[in-house]
Amino acid sequence: MSADAEYEPSTWDWVADQVAEYEASGGERANTLMDTGIPIIVTTMIGHKSGKIRKVPLMRVEHEGEYALIASKAGMPHHPGWYHNLVDATHVTVQDGPEPAEYTVREVTGEERDEWYARGVAVYPDYADYAVSAAEHGRVIPVFVATPT
Repeated sequence: MSADAEYEPSTWDWVADQVAEYEASGGERANTLMDTGIPIIVTTMIGHKSGKIRKVPLMRVEHEGEYALIASKAGMPHHPGWYHNLVDATHVTVQDGPEPAEYTVREVTGEERDEWYARGVAVYPDYADYAVSAAEHGRVIPVFVATPT
């Protein structure tokens, strides 16, 4: 990731506020999805159009040191904006606790995608409903896997 890129917080206030509080507290506060109690991670990437640093809180779906980055957008017809940032990305940072770490990232498909998506459903059961809703719109929810570098 470019060290000289400028950070631009999300235009969604709750996202920007959660990221700021999570980072300021080293992951001690604002570390769950709203009031669900489900842990989140903060993923940092470069915006595909702006070239600016973007940060998004995502559901914490971890397996053997890797993380699933699930582009559900609650089953809406279109992928979340950050999906496009990851399509051509090779690296992101993931913060799961006090310090961010570097990861390579790749989109997974087929059986591997299904396996990771099932892990997501185990963490956040609503992902099952999101998949049905997305399918009604002709969309398969993309899954990326972040692997430590």
